[in-house]
Amino acid sequence: MTRNKRLRRLSTAMLTVPMLTMFASGAMAEQEMNGHKPPVSSGSGVFYEIYINSFYDSNGDGHGDLKGITQKLDYLNDGKPHSGKDLQVSGLWLMPLNPSPSYHKYDVTDYYQVDSQYGSLNDFRALMKEAHRKGVKVIMDLVINHSSSEHPWFKEASANPQSKYHDYYVWADENTDLEEKGSWGQQVWHKNPNGEGYFYGTFWSGMPDLNFDNPEVRKEMIKVGKYWLQQGADGFRLDAAMHIFRGQTKDGADKNIAWWNEFRSEMEKVNPNVYLAGEVWDKPETIAPYYGPLHSLFNFDLGGTILNSVKNGRDQGIAAFAEKTLQLYKSYNKAALDAPFLSNHDQTRVMSELGGDVRKAKLAASILLTLPGQPFLYYGEEIGMKGEKPDEYLREPMRWYKGDGPGQTTWEKPKYNTGEVSVDAQLKNDDSLLESYRTLIRLREEHEALRSDSLQPIQAGSASVTAFKRTSGKETLYVYHNLSGEPVTLQMKDFDKGKWKVVFSTSKNVKVKKGTVTIPAYSSLITEEDRKS
Repeated sequence: MTRNKRLRRLSTAMLTVPMLTMFASGAMAEQEMNGHKPPVSSGSGVFYEIYINSFYDSNGDGHGDLKGITQKLDYLNDGKPHSGKDLQVSGLWLMPLNPSPSYHKYDVTDYYQVDSQYGSLNDFRALMKEAHRKGVKVIMDLVINHSSSEHPWFKEASANPQSKYHDYYVWADENTDLEEKGSWGQQVWHKNPNGEGYFYGTFWSGMPDLNFDNPEVRKEMIKVGKYWLQQGADGFRLDAAMHIFRGQTKDGADKNIAWWNEFRSEMEKVNPNVYLAGEVWDKPETIAPYYGPLHSLFNFDLGGTILNSVKNGRDQGIAAFAEKTLQLYKSYNKAALDAPFLSNHDQTRVMSELGGDVRKAKLAASILLTLPGQPFLYYGEEIGMKGEKPDEYLREPMRWYKGDGPGQTTWEKPKYNTGEVSVDAQLKNDDSLLESYRTLIRLREEHEALRSDSLQPIQAGSASVTAFKRTSGKETLYVYHNLSGEPVTLQMKDFDKGKWKVVFSTSKNVKVKKGTVTIPAYSSLITEEDRKS
């Protein structure tokens, strides 16, 4: 490899990006200014994240599959809003489903197929059709920052420097700083397994980064996105959205954002209502500019603030943080739709974080589902599944039964979920965590104020209470969450005049007196001004 050729591939800052239109940060990135439409496909209903391998097994091979999800749609949403027999989620996020040599499938070997373990393209299309019939949107994980090292592109690229696929990846030789580390101290340069030189891989050697400075790579990934929209997908969860271009300098970030603007514009040609949710795991100031091209971004810090508050029994500033970040995001895009969540496939599960305390898990769910945005729920969270790293144990088989039963996946022997919790058991218990989630999601659907983007923190007068006001149209709701293990009595001074009424409470033991209310331990209360009084 010549030095000139090496430098051409290394110095991304020096390369032109003819397909992309660079956007300034700040308000200039607002949707109205870049020609994008608001995210009408997503609304603010609840999305449910599924690791397909663990969810439901339709053919008895021990692995979850697409047909299994189709068979269990009635558990998620039966298409009957008043049945009370489902979770009533509005959307599904399917973790990677493309062919891959790994169990997690975040290293793709074919961008246009379904991994045979999960089924076929026809199974995917059938799931899309049935989900849409029930009013459920489906987004799929799109992993385009990198491919698998087993992808035919990389195999040819690594063996033949003259191949067109060689420039699909980022290469270097011994003259490069091969000790360069990634953002969390990881090795990023890896020796070419089939020839000379080194290749760049942000995450590990099995995932070589694609070279988005190559126009052919960008065209290919736009083609991939359009293909899956044509198969029925409603949008994408965009993996590693901030790592598309090397480096986290402003130049790298601007190029990432420009790429996602180009990607979104192309996707809207196939589906004007496409929904794009991005993974940008960083501080709010870094996340915010990505709201120019993307509809939603996962709010990692808010999830941590909720769980820390519930664990400690004292408000860590949940409402203030949520309000501040939402205002920041809307300064970049007036239609920004926050994506709050409690845990996902990369993090310790909620029930493990909360020490197995069901009361605290119910409270965390109440907080999440009364805040603005598009909430995301990780499969099994609704029944209190546990899990800690390594990652395999965050993705254990969904527990349908205490023991074995139809559809129970067995691909991995569970360490944390061996039958102590299950869907079957909780369906028989009106006070279960599952029933709490069902009730809260329905409550959210019934009240426009809970689905609005309004949020105003309330000073409740107790460090054990997080409180906020939600408003939409003629409805104004006052939400209180007691984070402590003791009852808390509050002075109700948040109404200008008249009487007020209880809209919802997670406890039957709420005590209402003139001018005060007592909220039991780990309980939530929603009140409303009674304008008819």
